[in-house]
Amino acid sequence: MTKPNVLVVDDDAAMCSLIATRLQSRGFSIQTTTDPLKALGLVEGEIDAVVTDINMKGMSGLELCRRLHEVRPGVPVLVITAFGSMDAAIQAIRAGAYDFLPKPFEIDQLALALERGIAHAKLRLEVSRLRQALADTQGFATIVGESPKMRELYALVAKIADSNVPVLITGESGTGKELVARALHDRGARKDGPFVAVNCAAMPEALLESELFGHTKGAFTDARAAKTGLFPSADGGTIFLDEIGELPLGLQPKLLRALQERMVRPIGATQEVAFDARVIAATNRDLETMVEERTFREDLFFRINVINLSLPPLRARAGDVLLLAQHFLARTAERANKAITGFSAEAAERLTAYSWPGNVRELQNSIERAVALASYDHIAVDDLPEKVKSYSSNQVVLTADDPSELVSLEEIERRYVGRVLESVGGNKSAAARILRIERKTLYRMMERWGLDPK
Repeated sequence: MTKPNVLVVDDDAAMCSLIATRLQSRGFSIQTTTDPLKALGLVEGEIDAVVTDINMKGMSGLELCRRLHEVRPGVPVLVITAFGSMDAAIQAIRAGAYDFLPKPFEIDQLALALERGIAHAKLRLEVSRLRQALADTQGFATIVGESPKMRELYALVAKIADSNVPVLITGESGTGKELVARALHDRGARKDGPFVAVNCAAMPEALLESELFGHTKGAFTDARAAKTGLFPSADGGTIFLDEIGELPLGLQPKLLRALQERMVRPIGATQEVAFDARVIAATNRDLETMVEERTFREDLFFRINVINLSLPPLRARAGDVLLLAQHFLARTAERANKAITGFSAEAAERLTAYSWPGNVRELQNSIERAVALASYDHIAVDDLPEKVKSYSSNQVVLTADDPSELVSLEEIERRYVGRVLESVGGNKSAAARILRIERKTLYRMMERWGLDPK
């Protein structure tokens, strides 16, 4: 790991030497100068932080702090002085200092303050980079992300957007399956046609059949007028079958025939109605296991799974959490008419540490809550939900006073499988034996949850 580069400025050469020696023993790379004017030139190089005294000949530490802030605004400056007072601290912060340390101080205090300042500066730089990356991704519908897994997804969506073959989008709840379906539609040849979405889990079988295929007047008790089904309504465009894993078994052969023949028969009708729509389906269920358990038809699975798009969970998208958080912050703050521009370093650390079992949807809800509670121009730790603030990567909550602290059975299973894999050094055969499952089942779990075998 590269050592942090720190510039120490003090007109007392002995003090410079003392601080340099002790910081070097704690892993820092140190440059020193007794000339504040020379410091302005040195800071233009590879300097990660500056330590400066306040009372110096030629230029005060406060003036140096202001000048340094103009030359390198992102470099944290720590001001030290033997004349510690609240007034001096306020002046230092106003001059652009990151922190203020009165003499005498322990060198560990200075080292800790430097580590925090450098980490904070890196985080600010990362947020700035993410804002630019966010602007760069705006052309891809409303999907946000720049991790390798998301870039692979973008490339595949661009490649198949103009195709008419069925697509099955798989992924955990909250990963943005409908957004990907809309991106496929908006970037394809059918973008000028309708995009019709239906949630297969939201209505009973009899009503769902009527919604999909339509019905004639008088076909059943409440059919007071004829109704066009969603398949014919999507003619020339795209029909999106969300939660297709919840489709009733009795309706599956009818859907299969509709997809094969490109024709539907409304309930009560004697004639079939043709439709020309691209079919995109989505599910958070393991359809292969459902096929094995005979709760989902194998022929229907093969019909809808011509091309599979697997969406990674948020915990598997390294680097995308802050990018998405910034996206939701900008959008929510604008709607709320609040001048909130970013996150504190501590809040950003908690956001990136949390595992987000609810994926992008949970992150969005957390940011909307934080914006509502925020009192400053940034999101602070106290604005975040309690489970995000207090999250520990290895915790598995089984009991809690607050129901919001409890996690789903799937999340407990995911964490346990991860611990087993870790304990056997990533040996999947050994892990499968411990878990008493087939290797192929373990592979599917790892893929679905984005688990690293190591």
